[in-house]
Amino acid sequence: QVQLVESGGGLVQAGGSLRLSCTASRMSFSFYTMGWYRQAPGKQRELVAGISSGSATNYEDSVKGRFTISRDNAKNTVYLQMNSLKPEDTAVYYCNARYMSVEYWGKGTLVTVSS
Repeated sequence: QVQLVESGGGLVQAGGSLRLSCTASRMSFSFYTMGWYRQAPGKQRELVAGISSGSATNYEDSVKGRFTISRDNAKNTVYLQMNSLKPEDTAVYYCNARYMSVEYWGKGTLVTVSS
């Protein structure tokens, strides 16, 4: 079955950086639109950044200029480079893969930004 495994979360001070990775298995990765979502305590899950099969990208307004999403189809991996982190970026970050009506989620990785 398809698996999405996130890594790279952790504790970082405000202003710091982290790079999240999500490696997919048992799927035709290059066909999928990949996304990073996050869910903070007491809040709804929201899309942070997405990248299409053609590498077009989109970002949630609050992360524009600070976060960069990229993909390496040869490694079946999508990345989220997060710079200038803020305490409000604290959340569980989830990897998402979507192709037509098919969708998969990872289990999430926790990012905690201290002030």
